[in-house]
Amino acid sequence: MEIFRDFGLPELLIVLVIIVLLFGPGRIGKVAGELGKSIRAFREGLSGKEEQDKPAEVKADADKKNEDEVGKPKDQP
Repeated sequence: MEIFRDFGLPELLIVLVIIVLLFGPGRIGKVAGELGKSIRAFREGLSGKEEQDKPAEVKADADKKNEDEVGKPKDQP
């Protein structure tokens, strides 16, 4: 793509600063974490691994985490 050919370090830093100003460092960390989880789930889906393939201990830990997060209030913008 010709559009991205001329991007250098200064341009990328400017874009990064704008993103941090718009979203804030806390929200960027959350988005990055969710993106990582999504990519991991996508790869597992491609490889044919399913939830039933995981050991019972991992399922129990995941269920406990989900129960803990249900009662937490969502972040307000």
